[in-house]
Amino acid sequence: MRDDGLEIAVRVTPRASRDALLAGTAEHFAARLAAPPVEGAANEALVALVAKSFGVGKRAVAFVSGETSRLKRLRITGETTKLAEIAASLYGDWP
Repeated sequence: MRDDGLEIAVRVTPRASRDALLAGTAEHFAARLAAPPVEGAANEALVALVAKSFGVGKRAVAFVSGETSRLKRLRITGETTKLAEIAASLYGDWP
């Protein structure tokens, strides 16, 4: 957690049958994206999925690292307590 939001790790699987943000391991969420990993399509789909899942605008979601890898770190700007509650409901037990 941060003072101005939340940072999460996400492992991405592109070319899935549908978009979904799910619990992954203790270290990261799992994102299934219908978009292919070409020309930034999967990254754009990930930002849209995370923004929708956390109830924030797309501008509130930014890459911290991993733009070209499967494991990405994202910063979600907003009310920290609310974002942590949403993460817990998506993930189960949020650290």
